[in-house]
Amino acid sequence: MRKAIYPGSFDPVTFGHLDIIERSAQIVDELVVGVLNNRSKNSLFSLEERVSMIKEMTKDYPNVTVASFEGLLVDYMREIHATLIIRGLRAVTDFEYELQIAQSNHVQNSEIETIFLTANLQYSYLSSTIVKEFASYGGDISKFVPKPYIDKIYKKYNIK
Repeated sequence: MRKAIYPGSFDPVTFGHLDIIERSAQIVDELVVGVLNNRSKNSLFSLEERVSMIKEMTKDYPNVTVASFEGLLVDYMREIHATLIIRGLRAVTDFEYELQIAQSNHVQNSEIETIFLTANLQYSYLSSTIVKEFASYGGDISKFVPKPYIDKIYKKYNIK
């Protein structure tokens, strides 16, 4: 059985993230969306809010679970018995950084492999940072995130 993790902060989750989740769920037996509790980041949404939103968005995928973790990914993977990491790549600049992380994880645990999925062209520009930037100024984010979460994002910026 191939168990994979798609780790990230998902603050907020975007259509690009959902695309990677959907495609990954088709190629592994079990996919864990691992929501990182990164204490050094000042998140827009709490850890609980992010986990809850992703659970709602992925409820129709029977082989997808959502969980939070903190600390090293390789340690969490050992805990949940996962051996594959899924990472999305938007551009060449993502690859250089992600390759270093993949190699470091493999050095820490030689059973861990990383699978890179290229972003769907329609989402190749999209990041959570862009969503937050547009939302903070009241810009239209309807092409970036699912409709049920648009108002929740604007609410964080006190925008109606």
